[in-house]
Amino acid sequence: MKRTASRRSHRLADQIAREMAMALLEDIRDPRLELVTISGVTLNADLSIAQVFYTLSGDEARLAAAQKALDQAKGFLRTQLGKRLVMKFVPDLRFSRDTYLEDMVYARPEA
Repeated sequence: MKRTASRRSHRLADQIAREMAMALLEDIRDPRLELVTISGVTLNADLSIAQVFYTLSGDEARLAAAQKALDQAKGFLRTQLGKRLVMKFVPDLRFSRDTYLEDMVYARPEA
């Protein structure tokens, strides 16, 4: 996915992240998505794909269940984004777990 660094794409990515967080908080009632936090969004060059990064702690079963729930809610979340952002074309949502903070906290120092 080729990324772009335009000001418009950064503004849109920030707006998508805020609206996704609000939708998860207010509109989604799936218990598998409790404590899921949207950590960021990146858009490709033509703004057709939004890579949504989320954080969640827990065991592998919980992480897999959350990923499945996000994939199942993808259509609903795109509809909510279209209503909230009033966009002609809503980007396709792809969800990825963000492990940056965990890597920083639990990284073992090299001896």
